[in-house]
Amino acid sequence: MAEAKSWIIAISGDRPIQDIAKDLTDAGLIGVQVLEEINVITGKAEDKAIVKLRKVRGVVDVSPDMPVDVGPPDSPNTW
Repeated sequence: MAEAKSWIIAISGDRPIQDIAKDLTDAGLIGVQVLEEINVITGKAEDKAIVKLRKVRGVVDVSPDMPVDVGPPDSPNTW
């Protein structure tokens, strides 16, 4: 079994976010977290599920979740 990666899914807002979250779960997204205030859903899925996730009605974009580290104060490196 392939490793599940973290994804950020932007939604259009033309459907109820809970309906989209259910459809994404049915398409293979696990650990679903709904961020209704910003029209985003996060979760984990294997690469092979991404095509299905992108086809869910109401999904605008599916992007990998990238960690960000700003470093300690006064650090010359921010990434």
